[in-house]
Parts: sequence; structure tokens; C-alpha cells
Amino acid sequence: MTDFSDGASAGLDTSSPNVARMYDYWLGGKDNFAADREAAERVVKISEGRVVRGVRLNRAFLGGAVRDAAEAGLRQFLDLGSGLPTRENVHEAATRARPDARVVQVDNDPVVCAHGRALLADAGNVGFAEADLRRPDDVLGHPVVAGLLDFSEPVALLLVSVLHFVDDAEDPHALVARYRDALAPGSRLILSHLASDAFPERMAEAERVYEGASARLGARPRARILEFFDGFDLLHPGLTGPREWLDGGVRTDGERFAGLVGVGELR
Repeated sequence: MTDFSDGASAGLDTSSPNVARMYDYWLGGKDNFAADREAAERVVKISEGRVVRGVRLNRAFLGGAVRDAAEAGLRQFLDLGSGLPTRENVHEAATRARPDARVVQVDNDPVVCAHGRALLADAGNVGFAEADLRRPDDVLGHPVVAGLLDFSEPVALLLVSVLHFVDDAEDPHALVARYRDALAPGSRLILSHLASDAFPERMAEAERVYEGASARLGARPRARILEFFDGFDLLHPGLTGPREWLDGGVRTDGERFAGLVGVGELR
């Protein structure tokens, strides 16, 4: 297993923030270092604490959307840009609802992948593939993906808190369309993405924190996020905040978050 307790001896770059380890820190995990925590706390301050609550609501959305897909009959899950498999991960939610579920988690960070493979070694029909979601053919043709998933049957495609790390120059909408075209009807897209509309000044400040991290952050307007669902029927309650999604679309007078979440079903 990858040892995060001593980054230097494990051959890790502990001097620069890593986006997966920052996320782990906000979730209350232990797989992070001082540089990750320092950058994460800067974002906490910028967001006035919303980032921690938002990340945890986003994790609850992930679990709920996976459970809903499994209960609707889907038994295959492809999690792109999965990050560290920590705290209520996809395979746990999927297999709890459907024990025969097959799950592949994909990330391009070799350290994350090594840690993920170690954690999932005894997890049954679960695999971890080292691949870059920006190269769909490599992902879809990866031996772990091809060995566990049958694309003639519906697949739940997860893009949770990852597309805001894909630059516009890399045409993320075309990337999502390429994955969509590989899916069978009845497949689902489970997506969350940071929006630039709600807190534009704070979001711009947070983006500057990520300039020194392992990936740069780029929030998008709601209209651009909605375009990722082209070809999918957006399921109730639509593209909304995570708290509203978890409450079945009920509008609350409570705290707003920068993230938007939604689930689409392939026609």
C-alpha cells in the first residue's frame, strides 16, 4: 500500500498542493500533507467555510446518484477522475445497493492509482485504471475497463468534480460527447461542476490558489455546464445545487454553494 505517512520516502512531491489530497482533507481524510492542507485552508477562508460543507454535500450527491442508478437497474459504473477512493466511495455505494455491481475508477495520477489499487485489492468486481480522461480512446480501451465493463449494456458514467480541471482549450464538451457515444441507451451521466455565477469574485480568488497545484481550476457558467448533458434527458430535479438535489428539488432559504449537480439518462 502507498504510505502517505512519509511522503519523501514514498517518492511523492509533498511541496506542491495536490487537488485529490486537498479534496481528501476537506472530507476529513488523512491522505494529505502540509502543502495540501495549507492550500485547502486558503480556499476555506476564501469561501468562508462553504467549500467544506459543499464538498461533503457533493459526496452525498455522489452516493445518492449511484444508489439511484443501481436501484434503477444499472450495474456498471465508470468513475472518471475519481481521485483517492476515500469515504463513501463509488464502489461502496454501488455494491451496497447492488452486490453484483462492477466499478472501474480512473485517474491519471500514478500515486493516486497505486494507492487506489491497494485499497481496492480485495473489493471484488472493482478495478482502478491509470488513464487520462482527456484521452477517451485510451480510457475505453484500457484493459481494466474492457475487462470489467460491457458497453453493450447501460453504464453510469461519473464526472464528479473533475471537469472544472479540464481547460476549455481541451474541449471538455467534445470529450463528454465521445464518452456518451460509447454508451448504450439507458446509461446515465452523473456530474457535478463548480459554477462561476454564484460567487464570481471569490471563485476567481480560489482559482488563483490552484495555479500552484497539480491541476488548475476553471469554473464555468451554468449554461455551459448544462451543455454537458446534450443527448441526455436531465432527470428530476435537474441541474441544481447539491442540497436541493438531495432534497428532491425543494428550494431552501439556506446556504448557497458554487457547485451544481445533475443526473442525465441517455435516450
